[in-house]
Amino acid sequence: MFRRLSRWAIALPVAFALAGLAGCGSGGPATSTAGASSAPAAGGGAKEVTVFAAASLTGTFTELGKTFEAAHPGTTVKFNFGSSATLAQQITQGAPADVFAAASPATMKTVTDASLASSPTTFVRNKLEIAVPVDNPAKVDELKDLADSKVKVALCAEQVPCGAAAIKALDAAGLKVKPVTLEQDVKATLTKVELGEVDAALVYKTDVIASAGKVQGIAFPEADKAINDYPIATLAKAPAGDLAKQFVDLVVSQQGKDVLTKAGFEAP
Repeated sequence: MFRRLSRWAIALPVAFALAGLAGCGSGGPATSTAGASSAPAAGGGAKEVTVFAAASLTGTFTELGKTFEAAHPGTTVKFNFGSSATLAQQITQGAPADVFAAASPATMKTVTDASLASSPTTFVRNKLEIAVPVDNPAKVDELKDLADSKVKVALCAEQVPCGAAAIKALDAAGLKVKPVTLEQDVKATLTKVELGEVDAALVYKTDVIASAGKVQGIAFPEADKAINDYPIATLAKAPAGDLAKQFVDLVVSQQGKDVLTKAGFEAP
């Protein structure tokens, strides 16, 4: 047996090095790696951390991902943005991920109940606005206008956090709205307004800001009855556990808070 071990004593380090290089090239599209002068990630070679995050976090997390890569040369942050409910389902079905950032405690609970994450941290809050086209053809001014059958409205599906928040807000106002479409995440809902396919939609304030003038947002008082808390957690089976914890640390740091509040998120 000793002779077998000695025979591979030189070959194994080379094999492991080659395997590491092969692994860094796998996976889907990721944010580009920015150069920085700080020390390479521990262990040498390229590494990857995979973050599943609510669609409403697309802009802010993409920015934070670039910041993280710059501070960890050789590391790539790979994102999967979408409906929190869909992401939670993917995680419970075994999708490999390191971090989950959800748009509601309910969708995070799906993951924690499956013992796939523990002790999530609420890092921001978000509230709804009415998004309308820039020229506002239906002359929508307040929430009750969405109950007019002549106004074409887009909402997120009920199981999606932005959809659940919309129902709370409408219930608080005692309104019944019949949407012409139910979308699977907030970005898709906002797109309906941007394309002029609907007269109005209930989306997050942050998405109105991120649209950069493609839509206008209308605040309404009932939104205060439907504020969503956003929890984040390192996943129990995270392939890159140490990097996952460091990414979460960045998100909850003052630097992370500055990026998020600038985008319209509120402190928890």
